[in-house]
Amino acid sequence: MELENLKQLLKNREPQRVHFVAQAELSEKYYNNENDITIRNGGVSKVNTDGADKSKGPLRKADTRISSNFHQILVDQKADYLTGTPPTIDVGDDAANEKVRQVLGDDFAATLQELCVDASNAGVGWLHVWFDEDEKRMRYAVIPPEQIIPLYAGDTDRSLLGVCRRYAQIDKSTGKQFTCIEYWDEKTVTAYRTDRTNYEDLHELKKYALFDVATGEDTGTPTATLEHGIGEVPFIPFRNGKREKPDLFKYKGYIDVYDEVYSGFANDLEDVQQVILVLTNYGGQELHDFMDQLQQDKAVKLDAVGPDDKSGLSTLTIDIPTEARQKLLDLTFDNIFVYGEGVNPKQLSTGTSMSGVAIKLLYGQLELKASTTEVWFRQGIARLVRIIMRQQNISGADTRNIDQTWTRSLISNNTEQADVVAKLAEYSSQETIAKNNPLVGDDWQGELEQLQKDKDDAMESQAKHPDPFANQALRRASATMKV
Repeated sequence: MELENLKQLLKNREPQRVHFVAQAELSEKYYNNENDITIRNGGVSKVNTDGADKSKGPLRKADTRISSNFHQILVDQKADYLTGTPPTIDVGDDAANEKVRQVLGDDFAATLQELCVDASNAGVGWLHVWFDEDEKRMRYAVIPPEQIIPLYAGDTDRSLLGVCRRYAQIDKSTGKQFTCIEYWDEKTVTAYRTDRTNYEDLHELKKYALFDVATGEDTGTPTATLEHGIGEVPFIPFRNGKREKPDLFKYKGYIDVYDEVYSGFANDLEDVQQVILVLTNYGGQELHDFMDQLQQDKAVKLDAVGPDDKSGLSTLTIDIPTEARQKLLDLTFDNIFVYGEGVNPKQLSTGTSMSGVAIKLLYGQLELKASTTEVWFRQGIARLVRIIMRQQNISGADTRNIDQTWTRSLISNNTEQADVVAKLAEYSSQETIAKNNPLVGDDWQGELEQLQKDKDDAMESQAKHPDPFANQALRRASATMKV
C-alpha cells in the first residue's frame, strides 16, 4: 500500500480504533477486578473508615469500595468450558495429522484459551503466524486485540485484505517511545514509524533483517519491507460472534449495582458504630467535662428552666434496611449469571449429588454461549490448519475437509456414568467401553493397549504354568476386556 493511502486509512479508522480500544480496556479492567467503583482508589478495592464526602452528613464517614470479580469468573468459565480440552483435528490421513500436531505443539491449548479470553473481552482475538528463519519452523502467537486494525474486503465479504499492527516501541538511541506501525498484506510486511497521533510524520522504519535467498543468511542490511512467505495475510481473527461484541456489556450494569449496594452496606455497618449525642440545656460549659462526668458518674447534669422545658439527652444513629439490601444483592447476583450466561456457583453447592441430566441443565446457558463462540473459532482453526498444511507441503491444503472434534470440560457424575457403562457392556465394543470409562479419561487407546497386554501376559503365564491360578488370571483378563 502506498504511504499516502496508508496515512488516509489510519486517519479514517482512528475514531473506530479509539472506541474499540476503550471498550477492550474497560473489559480488561473488569477482568482484573478493577471495576468502576474503584476508580477513586486507582483500581484497588480498599477499606476506608474515614474518607466519605462531607456533604453526606456528619454520620457518614466510611468510604469502603469493594470490587466484585464476576466478569473474570464468567469469562474463565467460558474459556475453560470451551477450550480446556483442545479440539481434535483430522485432515484425512494419519501422516498429515501428525505433521499438523507437531506444528501446533504443546502450546495449542493455552493459546486457544488466551484467544477465548481476548475474544470475550474485546470481541475478537488475533493470532499471528510467521516462519522463524532461525529455527526453520512455523510459529504462532496471540497478539493483543488493541494493536490490530483489520482491513476487510467489505461489510458482507469478511475476507482479510490487510492488517495494520500498531504498538509502542522504545528508540534505543534516544530512550523515547514512538509508535511502530506494520502493514501486512498477503505477500509482504512493511514497517513504519510515527511520533504523532495524526500520522503526518509517518515514514518507513528499517527494522527487519534481510536474508540472502540463496544462503538463507542475514545480509546485515536492514529493510523496511519483507516477504513473509505465508501466502496470505498472516493474521487470523477468532471472533466472539458475528458482531464481535465483548461479553461485559451484557451484564455490566448488574455488576455495578452489586458493587454499589455491597460497598454501601459495608459503609453503613462501619458508620452505625458512630453514635452522636444530642444535648439540650447541658449544665456544664465544656464537652470534655460532659464526657468525664458520663464516664465517672454514669449520669449527666441538665438545667431545666420550666415545666415546658425540653432538656434532655438523645442520640443520632443510622438505621440499616438489612432485609431489603440482602434481597437486592441476591437478585443481582443471580441476574449476573443469567444475563452473563454462566453457571451460578450457588446452584453447584447444593450439598447433594446431581444426576447427569441435572448437570447438563445447569450448564445449559453456558453451552449456548460456548456453542456460538465455537462456530467462529472453527473458522479460525481451519485457516490456521490450512496455513500449516501449505507450509508442510501437504497436498490439498485448500480443498481438504478439516474435521474438528470439540470436547467440553464438564463436571460429570462418575458413579452414574460407570453404572451406564456396566449395564451396556454386554452390548458394546471394547473401544466404546474404554472411551466412556470415567476412570480412563482421554487416553482410551492406552487403556485398550493395557487390557490387551494384561490378556497376553495371562495367556503367556498359562502356557508356562498350566495351573488353576493361571486359568483364573486368564478369565479375569478376559472378563476385564469384556466389561
